Order: sequence, then structure tokens, then C-alpha cells
Amino acid sequence: MYASLKSIGSYVPEKIMTNKDFEKIVDTSDEWIVQRTGIKNRRIAAVEQTTSDMGALAADKAIQRAGIDKNDIDLVICATLSPDHLCMPSTACLISDKIGIRDVMAFDLSAACSGFVYMLSLAKAFIESGAKKNILLVGAEKISSLVDYSDRGTCILFGDGAGAAIISATDDKNRAILDVHASADGKYSDLLITPGCGSKYPCSTEMMNEGLQYIKMAGNEVFKVAVRTLTKDVVDILKTNDIEPEDIDLFIPHQANLRIIEAVRNKLKFPKEKTVFTVEKYGNTSAASIPMAINDAYEDGRLKSGDLMLLDTFGGGFTWASALVRFGGN
Repeated sequence: MYASLKSIGSYVPEKIMTNKDFEKIVDTSDEWIVQRTGIKNRRIAAVEQTTSDMGALAADKAIQRAGIDKNDIDLVICATLSPDHLCMPSTACLISDKIGIRDVMAFDLSAACSGFVYMLSLAKAFIESGAKKNILLVGAEKISSLVDYSDRGTCILFGDGAGAAIISATDDKNRAILDVHASADGKYSDLLITPGCGSKYPCSTEMMNEGLQYIKMAGNEVFKVAVRTLTKDVVDILKTNDIEPEDIDLFIPHQANLRIIEAVRNKLKFPKEKTVFTVEKYGNTSAASIPMAINDAYEDGRLKSGDLMLLDTFGGGFTWASALVRFGGN
């Protein structure tokens, strides 16, 4: 028995925040942002809209495309760094409730931008062991709730959105998740971190005044480690599975920064026409980035049944992951 990525879906909020909008609130320019990140727009959730709201909308689309009954789903996992609630309940529980799934195991996974590929690893194990048959994976983020809009180094990078997938059991290896590599190294944790609101810096007026509830990032250091790590991870997974770069139908990297994507793509000689780019219109949506990019490729007609995708991602922790996935949908 194999695990198959049977369907994909996504949701993006209506509001678009452009680089010109940022020119009005911080010392930056459209030219500066595009040159350094490749980002032109990002979607921003409405004030009353939550991470689980967006996740539920993406999940509904994935379930519909999979052609299964929601009652056949036997596990729900949500990857997010911006949950509805700090501690509990999990965002996965809230998504399950909103789409009408009852009495099913549900939990959140915390791996920052690597969250979706981390979930693929779990789903593959659950299905191949026979424990589960149809798993709903959701990567959803309202990062606008974690961004300091006076910090020009971080506020320009992030957007909101959600992506979801159904992973189902199959006996067809040509529609299966071939392999997933996932790893981490906590020695880099201070380079990309949300310091406050946890046990180290509990909620307090002093903590809030210092802005510790917001994302902090050492951009140059993160860039260097990301390029080096992502490149090595891709080389390793291709070598392990005896697959050449030309065998890949679509390279779908984490959409954090166009310069990182291009650096990895060029080092590995992936052609531009086989690489999916969404960073320009969505910015970095963390755990939602990969499924949103897969969904864009699917809706554009670039992703077809049986196509071999190479996924590659890197996030706070540091965490990183790559996956070789044949698309099992129609």
C-alpha cells in the first residue's frame, strides 16, 4: 500500500497589499523590495478572519476535488506558526469542526515553513502502516497577526493564505509519494524566531512593549544557510532515489525569496519552465507556501496526473525538508 497525493486546494484572502502600500508605512520602495525578494504583492486576511477559517476553505476545495466523502477522512493535521489560539485548542480541531468532521484524530504540527512537507512524511507513514486511509493535510497561516509593521526587514516578506491536500491509500506506485527527507538543527533557532508569548517570555506588558510577540529574523544569515541546506537536501534525495534532475516534471520550492529560489535552481540546473514561482504574488506564506504553489500549478494546467514533483522547503527551527511526489489526482 502506498500514500498518494490525491488532490490539492487553496484559499487566498481578497485583500492585496502591494509594495506601494509599504512605501507609505516604512522606509522602503517597490524597487528595493523586488530586487531583494522578488515579492510584489501579498494577501492579507480580514481582521475577523482566522487561520482556521482559511484552512477550512482550502480543505473544502481539496475534499471536493478528491471526490471523497468528508466522513471517509480519518486524520486531520494542520501545519501552522500562526494558530487561532496560542496553546489550545489546535487549529486542526477547529478546521475539523468547521468542515463537519467529527470524532476523528486531529492535531497541529509546528515546523514553520517546512510544515507541509513534514506532514507528508507523517501521512506517508500513517498510510503505509495501514493505520489510516484518507488524511487531510492543511497548511494555513495568518502571519499578518505576527508581523511588526514598523520593521521593514520582516514586514515586507509575509502574507496570509492556506493550502490543503488529501493523502489517500493506493496500490498504484505511479501515483505515490516516493520519498520524504525531513530534518532540523536547533542551533540556528535565534536567527528566525518569535521570542515571546511562550514559557521563556510569558505574556506581560513589558514583553509586549519590547515587541517580542513579533517575528524576528537575521536575514543575511538565514539566506546563506537556506541556500546551502536546500541545495544539499535536493542533491541527497535525488541521489538516494536514483533520479536525475531532468526526470522531474515540476520543481516546487518554498516561496520565501526569489533570490533563494534562483540560487538553488541554478546550482541544480533546473530549467525555469519546470520551476513553480508564486512568491511574486503571495510573498512568504510559511506552511501554506508549498500547497498554495502546488494548487497554482494544478489550476494553471501545469500539474497533471502522474507528474513527478520535487518539493523543497526551509523554515524556522531551523527545519528543512524535501519530497519526491507523483501527483495522484486527475
